[in-house]
Amino acid sequence: MTTKYFCCNEKRRNQIEAHPFLNGIDYLEVADNPIHPDAFQTILHVHFIKDIGPSSLTKEQIIIEGGERIKNITVTQIFIGYSSSPPFSPPIGDPSKTLIVQVKETGDFSVYTLRLIKDPKLGLQEPPDNYDPILSSIEFSFKIECRSDFDCKPEASCEKEKITPPVITYLAKDYASFRQLMLDRMALILPQWKERNPSDTGIALVELLAYAADHISYKQDAVATEAYFGTARKRISIRRHARLVDYKMHEGCNARTWIHIEVKKGFNNLKIQRRIASGGPIVTRFLTKISRDLPEVFPSSKPEYQSALDEGAKVFELMHDEELHADHNEMNFYTWGDDRCCLPKGATSASLAGNFSKLNEGQVLIFKEVKGPETGAKADADPSHCHAVRLTNIKLTYDPLFASSPPEMFVTEIEWDEEDALLFPLCISSKNDTLSVDNVSVAIGNNVLVDHGLTIDDSNSPSKQSSLDPAVVSESVITPVSFISKSCCEKSLPDPIPASYRPMLLEGPLTHAVSYEHKKPFASATAVMNFSAEGTLPSILLYEEGETDEWLPQRDLLNSAGNAPEFVVEMESDGIAHLRFGDNTHGKRPVANTKFMATYRIGNGTSGNLGRGSIAHLVSDDPTITSDTIRYVSNLFVASGGTDPESIEVVRQKAPHAFLTQERAVTKLDYEELSKRISNTIQRTACSFRWTGSWRTAFLTVDREEGKEVDNDFKKQLRKGIERYRLAGHDVEVDQPRFVSLELEMVVCVKPNYNALHVKKALLKIFNNKQKGIFHPDHFSFGQTIYQSMFYTAAQNVEGVASVQITKFKRQGDDNNQATETGKLTLSRLEIARIDNDPNFPDHGVFTLIIQGGK
Repeated sequence: MTTKYFCCNEKRRNQIEAHPFLNGIDYLEVADNPIHPDAFQTILHVHFIKDIGPSSLTKEQIIIEGGERIKNITVTQIFIGYSSSPPFSPPIGDPSKTLIVQVKETGDFSVYTLRLIKDPKLGLQEPPDNYDPILSSIEFSFKIECRSDFDCKPEASCEKEKITPPVITYLAKDYASFRQLMLDRMALILPQWKERNPSDTGIALVELLAYAADHISYKQDAVATEAYFGTARKRISIRRHARLVDYKMHEGCNARTWIHIEVKKGFNNLKIQRRIASGGPIVTRFLTKISRDLPEVFPSSKPEYQSALDEGAKVFELMHDEELHADHNEMNFYTWGDDRCCLPKGATSASLAGNFSKLNEGQVLIFKEVKGPETGAKADADPSHCHAVRLTNIKLTYDPLFASSPPEMFVTEIEWDEEDALLFPLCISSKNDTLSVDNVSVAIGNNVLVDHGLTIDDSNSPSKQSSLDPAVVSESVITPVSFISKSCCEKSLPDPIPASYRPMLLEGPLTHAVSYEHKKPFASATAVMNFSAEGTLPSILLYEEGETDEWLPQRDLLNSAGNAPEFVVEMESDGIAHLRFGDNTHGKRPVANTKFMATYRIGNGTSGNLGRGSIAHLVSDDPTITSDTIRYVSNLFVASGGTDPESIEVVRQKAPHAFLTQERAVTKLDYEELSKRISNTIQRTACSFRWTGSWRTAFLTVDREEGKEVDNDFKKQLRKGIERYRLAGHDVEVDQPRFVSLELEMVVCVKPNYNALHVKKALLKIFNNKQKGIFHPDHFSFGQTIYQSMFYTAAQNVEGVASVQITKFKRQGDDNNQATETGKLTLSRLEIARIDNDPNFPDHGVFTLIIQGGK
C-alpha cells in the first residue's frame, strides 16, 4: 500500500518514530558489492526508522518491482548490519536499523519499488506485522549515482486548475461602455436579476465600478502616451526620454549683476554679509523699485518688506561677503600731470590718485564715464561706457613731483586680469578751445555680485513648517504578487517595496543657478558674468529634522552611491518642482517617518533680466547695515544671464541628434577636434601617437590664437578637459609647436612722385605681427607651405610701390636658398612659420626691407 497523495510536508515518519511498536522504511541507498567489485549497484542499504528485529524479515518478504528493460529483480541475500568488514568509515547509518539487501543483478535507468510483504507463498501482499502500510515500500533507482543535470526531488503533480476567464471586450474605454459591459455580464451569470432602477444597490455598485474603471482606463492611456518621446506631454517625461540619448534638458537660469553700494562718508571697514552665521538665515537682500517710495535701507522686519514682495518687487541676494569703505565710493584716475588722456582699448592697468591701501586682490572695480567729454555735464555721460574689472595686483607708490605735498603725492597702481581688458577706449580727461574737463571717468569701488532669487528656509521660519508636500516619508509599502512555481510546495515570498516618495515644493518657480565660489583663485569679472543654462543646478538643500547632514541635488542619480544623500529635482510645465529620491542602489532612499526641512530659492528665468538702475533698496537684518551707514544702492549694469526653461518642442528637435555629438577620442582627428571644444583659444591642434615604454601616448601639439604660450596652466586645463573623452589605455601630453623662424628680405622700388619714407611706413604697417599684419601668428599654422606670392601681393597693394623683389627667403640660419628660387618654403607636419621681426628676439624671424627710388 502506498500513499495516493503528493504532500509538501511529510509528517508520518515522525509519527511512526513516536509509535510504540510500528516500524517503516526511512530511506534507501544503492552501493556496489564490496566482495565482488565487478558487481556494480547490487547492494541495497535499506534504512529503517527503528531497529530491525532479528529474523523479523526474510528475503522472500522483499519484493522488487518495476523496470523497463530489466524486470523481476531477484533478492539473493539479506542481513542486518554493514555490507563490508570492516564497516565503511564513516559508518553509513545505524547498523541495527540497516537492512542489507543483495540482488542478483543491477537494474536499468527506470524507477523501481522495494516492497515488504507478509507472506508471498500464501499470496498475502499486505505489509508484515508491526510495519506501517504506508512506509513499507519505497521507490528508488539503481542509477542514482549517475551524473544528471537535474534535481532528483520529485515535482508536484497537483497543479492548480486553470480557470477560463470570461470573454471581455477591450473596446470598452469610458464610463458608458464599462457600465454596459458589466450589465451584460450580469445578465449572463445572473439572469434572474433584471433591476435597472438607478437607486438599486446593484446598479449603484455597477456605476461606481464603471466610474473607477474609467479613471483607470484614462491612467492607462496617459501612461502609454508618456511612454514615447514623440507623444509625451509632460515635461518630466520629456526630460527622462531625452536623458536616455544623453541630452540634458535645462530648466533655465537666474540672472546676475553687479551692485554698487554707496557708503556714507566716514564709515570704513563696514562688512556686508550674506549670512552672519554659517547655516543661519539670509541677512542681505536687494529689491527692485516699486510704484511707491521706500527707504533705501531697511530690515526685513519692517512692513515695507512684505508689502514690496506683495507688489511684485524682484529679489536679488548677495553672493559673497565684502568689506566696504567710504574712500572707495569713487576714485579718480591719476594721469601723472598730463591732460587729454584715455585708457586705450585692451588696457589691463591704470593709476589711481590717492593712497588706497584697503584695496585687495579679488575686489571688483567699475570704470564708469560720469561726465560728457565735450561738455563736462553729467547728463551727457555715455552710460554704456561702463566696465567691471577684477583686481589682480595693487601697488602703492608716489609721484616725486609732489613730495612736498603728502596728500597729493600718493598713487595706487592697479592691474586686472587680461579677460577683463577694456572693450573700448575710456576717456579720462578732455580739453577743447573753451573747456577743460578732468575726471571724465572714475573708478567705483564697493561692488558686490548678486543674483536673482528669494531664499525660503524652513528651519529658520517662525512656523517651522516644511515647504514640502508631503514633508514626512510614508510608511506605506507595495507588496508584489508572490511568484508560484510549478510545484505547489515552492513559493517565493517577495520583499515589500517601500512606496515612492515624490514630494513637491509648495512655492516656485525654483531657482536654477550656476555655482559660484568667491575665493582664490578669483575668476575675472568677465568670466563671472559669462555662464550658460546648461551648467545650472537647482538651488535647494534638504535636511532631516534634527540632523545637520545635507541632501544635495544632482542632475541624475546614475553616478550616486547607494548611501549618498542625493536627490533629483524634476520640473513640470506648471513650474512645480517634484523631488525624486534614490532606491539604495543609485542614491539613498529616505527612511520611513523622516521629516524633511527645505532651504531653497524661488525666482528664475528672464524675469530677472533688468535694466540699469532697477535695483534701489537694500534689505538687511545686520544692525551695522542701516540708513545711517549706507546712502544708496544701484546696479550700474543690466542684470543678465536669466534664461527661461528649455521648451518641450525645442527638446523634441534637439534630443534625437544629441547622440551624434562626438564624445570619445580614439583617432588623431578625434583628439584634434575635441581639443578645440575644450578651449576656445586653440587655433589648431596636431595629434601624434607614440609608444613611451609603458603607454600609448597621444601628444597634442597646440597652436593657440595670437601666438599665446602653451604654459603649464594651459596644459593642465587641456589634459583635464580631454580626460572625459580619451580612450582607456591612452595617456595624453601637451606640447609646444615647433616654430620655424624665417628670414625675408624684400627690395621695393618706389614710384618717383611718392615719398620713400611714407611708403616704407605703410609697408611696415602691413608687414608686422600685430592684429592686422601679414606676420600675425594666426596667419600661420601646422605644416603650412609659405609662398612668396602672398608677400608680393601684400606689398604691391601699397600705394606708391612700383616693383617688388624678394632677394632672400629661407629658414633663419640656413644657407639653402632653394625656397628663394622656387618661391615656396615647405614645412613639416608639426612646424609653424614665424616672422616676429622683433629686435628683442632676433631669433624669432627677421624681415629686412630695402627701399629704392621715390623722393
